[in-house]
Amino acid sequence: MITTKQRAYLRGLANKVPALYQIGKDGINENTVKQTLDALEARELIKFHVLDSALMTAREAAGELMEATGAEVVQVIGNKFVLYKESENNKRIEL
Repeated sequence: MITTKQRAYLRGLANKVPALYQIGKDGINENTVKQTLDALEARELIKFHVLDSALMTAREAAGELMEATGAEVVQVIGNKFVLYKESENNKRIEL
């Protein structure tokens, strides 16, 4: 579990990160979860964009991916959300 100060720091870092992944009308499937885990291991902090055609809100998508990957939801703003998970092998962000 990350603290409020750590979350604020990660939000600042996330402002500079482009949304790398999109969630569309297909929602979240096994492939999405695998790609998310791989990206979190490589980057630790990733941003998602939930398309208007998606059948879920950004908050719902963030919650579902959080449960599936064990990541922390850093923030949800509009149709974007940010996830963080400390890398096991490639630690990049010092909290």
